[in-house]
Amino acid sequence: MWIYTRARMEPGASPTSVAWTEPGPGVRLCHADWLDAARTIERGTVHMVYADPPFNTGTTRRGAGGAFDDDFGSTGAFIAWLRERLAATVPLLSPAAAVLMHVDWRTSHHVRLLLDELFGAAGFVNHVVWSYGLGGSSPRRFARKHDDILLYSSDPERMYFDPPRVPATSRRMAGRTKKATDVIDLAASSGRADEADGPVSDQTAGDVVRVPSINNMARERVGWPTQKPLALLELLVRACCPPGGTVLDPCCGSGTTLVAASRLGRRAIGVDVSAEAIAASRGRLQHGS
Repeated sequence: MWIYTRARMEPGASPTSVAWTEPGPGVRLCHADWLDAARTIERGTVHMVYADPPFNTGTTRRGAGGAFDDDFGSTGAFIAWLRERLAATVPLLSPAAAVLMHVDWRTSHHVRLLLDELFGAAGFVNHVVWSYGLGGSSPRRFARKHDDILLYSSDPERMYFDPPRVPATSRRMAGRTKKATDVIDLAASSGRADEADGPVSDQTAGDVVRVPSINNMARERVGWPTQKPLALLELLVRACCPPGGTVLDPCCGSGTTLVAASRLGRRAIGVDVSAEAIAASRGRLQHGS
């Protein structure tokens, strides 16, 4: 079981072992804590970081493929844990690298202030909303059906960015694509009437991304409790990492980021303190899924 102990959360905790393997071409996998692994990665070599750390839910997150204790005791302890690891990651970044932090409503505002601290307020690029559509409802509040992905860079003007493209649905552009400028909707397509140009897709937007959560019967599901959809990570990697560049996922879980990077011709570095997560990642990489 993946458990963050009090000692591991505090700065100055003793390092643990760092074990690297190469489960596929251009992919390195490390069974270690994020902080310990960061100390062994060559400086200036990472073009994109995507981090999906624990959300500090105060619960044990369970799935068929593993479990972890997602409880740091307080928001302050979580941010201290994250600050130390992000600070150790900054020297690994290439000039103008993209840093994407995947968090939720519990800590997104705290994490944004932390990223301002590390990259400066001018380093902010986007607050991407991943709208997944699932989850419960409440008679006392709006339903919480999205996560937050904060995108920063030390040099936003030079950061690599390839705008996502979606299918064009007007008669004039049939069979072609166009830049997504409003909402990226990979879940379903809908349209509205356009007097001059025929149906126009509503799938055209920028910082709201509609990708369904993985359902229980999906072929890509491996049972990791916080597994993210491959479609979401392919979109982010394609947009924010240059071809041939290196993507680092320091809390790689079931390896979705690594699979996406490999499919898209990027190099990948995956790190996780959980042996179950490393095994799941290795299996997916070896089977190309």
